[in-house]
Order: sequence, then C-alpha cells, then structure tokens
Amino acid sequence: MRYNQLGNTGLFVSEICLGTMTFGENASGGPWTAVAGLDQAAADGIVGRSLAVGVNFFDTANVYSQGKSEHILGQAIKNLGVPRKDVVIATKFHGQMGDKPNDRGASRGHIMDSVEQSLERLQMDHIDLYQVHGTDTVTPIDETLRALDDLVSRGLVRYIGLSNWAAWRMAKALGISERKGYARFETVQAYYSIAGRDLERDIVPLMQEEKLGLMVWSPLAGGLLSGKYGPGAPGNGEGRRATFDFPPVDKDRAWACVAAMREVGARHGASVAEVALAYILAKPFVTSVIIGAKRLEQLEENLKAVKLKLDAEDMAKLDEVSALAPEYPGWMLARQGAGRRPAPFEPKE
Repeated sequence: MRYNQLGNTGLFVSEICLGTMTFGENASGGPWTAVAGLDQAAADGIVGRSLAVGVNFFDTANVYSQGKSEHILGQAIKNLGVPRKDVVIATKFHGQMGDKPNDRGASRGHIMDSVEQSLERLQMDHIDLYQVHGTDTVTPIDETLRALDDLVSRGLVRYIGLSNWAAWRMAKALGISERKGYARFETVQAYYSIAGRDLERDIVPLMQEEKLGLMVWSPLAGGLLSGKYGPGAPGNGEGRRATFDFPPVDKDRAWACVAAMREVGARHGASVAEVALAYILAKPFVTSVIIGAKRLEQLEENLKAVKLKLDAEDMAKLDEVSALAPEYPGWMLARQGAGRRPAPFEPKE
C-alpha cells in the first residue's frame, strides 16, 4: 500500500480509501437502499481486512443511511481496538438530514449542528477531514468558510475539503480563504473513471496549480466498469447498476473502454475491475481512490488493483480509447500554447 500526501498538508493517507456508503440500512427507501445494508458485524470484517492490508483512510457522510454509516464506522474502529491516531476519518455534510428548512446546506447553523452530531455518532473528539458534500447555491461561500475555519480553530476538525463543486467555485473559495486567513480546502472528492474523464478539463489543472488532493468516488462508474456489463460480459449484468443507473455514463464509450481493459487485463492476468482501478491509481493527480464493498470477496478483488502496474503501452492504449472529445477553449489553448516553451538548450560544438 502506498501513502500519499493529502493536499498541501503534512498528513499521509493510503492510496485506497474505504468508502462506507454500504454500512447501515436506509429505511427511507429509494435507490440508495440498493447500496447500503451491512450490519455492524459485517462492517467490522470489512474495516478489519482493510486495516490489515494498510488502509488508514476511511470516508463516510452524515446522509449515508441517515447517520447509521457514521455510527457503524466509529463503532468498528472501537471494536477493533484501533488507536485513533492510526486512522484518518473523513465525513461530509450538506444533504437533507431532517424535514425542517434548515436541516440541509452549508450554512453556519447547519454546519455547527452537523459536526456535533457526526462526532457523537463516530464516538470521536475530532474529524480529520470534514467535507462539504455538494454545492449550496444559497449560502454565501464566505459564510461556509468562516464556519469551517472556526471548527478547525476549535480542534473539532483538522482539515476541510469539498465535493461536487465547479472549478470556478473552488477557485473563488481558495481566494477568499487566502485573503481572509481562513483554513483552506485541501481536498476535492469527485467522480472520475476511465469512462468519465471530464474532471481533466478544468478541475485537474486547478488542483495541480493549488496543490489540492483528489479523492475519487465511483472509479468503476457505479459498477458499470466491473466487467459484469456490456458486450462480452460473462454474467447477466445483475447488480447495483442494473437497478440504479448512476452515475450517468455514455454507454458506447464505456463499452469501448471495457473492451480495451479486457485486452490489457488478459496480458496481466487481471480482471476488468482491477484494470479500471489501476488506471485511475496511475494518474499522478489522484491522491486516493474510494472503494466500497458489501462482501469481503468484493473488497479483496478491488484491493488487488494496488499491485497491478500498468506499463506505458497499457496507459497509452487506455488513454486513447477514453480520450475526451476536443472542447473549446481547450483545443485553442493547446494550439496557442504548443510553441510557448523554448526548445531544450543544445551546447555548441
């Protein structure tokens, strides 16, 4: 297991992060019910095995099974006797947590209420990484940042991050934090897969410029890239993706990627899922890939990806089949900037 620097901090996290959306039961019904379902004993087994192979990074959210995921994760850490300093716990706020008007969003009030509730469920005195789970189009960014800065100052939160924001909004937030001396966002949690590389247009250049860490969610596109779906799939395509078609993916593009990954996998004796995860792990701007599992066999399959090393030929093949279509102003920036860097200096003979 490799460990990467979390954003521009001195904290190091495992390249695999265990996502806990599968923990607990979602009594409210709806599509997320197909994702969750693990009880405490099953979760203890998943967390224990993850720790055994070197995973030190765990991600949850208050909305996962309406708080049950946080509770089960915290209890698992306690049941397994893991020292608090040896794990990095990330959770999120923003989603609907009640039926009142202020039970959601990124307002100061909701943040203060949410962090106390999350700490209680986790049975911990601090959260290592506290993330805004979505874009609040109502609350001023300044209000959100000031509240989060207060949590950092009080020691309730060590670092802050964001999820599912546009690049311009991230840049604005970083500018406000720098100008006012607030704790700044250190991480971005975002969807990224070989069949969905949109992140590379604007968000990746911003992250690299500002030294933000990237936590990837749904690297298998909700299971679509597991090898169980599409032309040549050995099974009948049953699973979560069959009942909950999310995140949205161009299927024709995805099947072309799967076909290429089958070829690469055959060379290495690896599954399609292993190749899909290894491809994302090989990207230099990726800090950690979030994986979830409902069974130990699923976890073991995903963990194999850390040992799969794709060579330059593999990466070139996969980059080509999954390349983004040209989009303005990207194609113009590439054209105008092509000759900007001087040729390497060659000494006179």
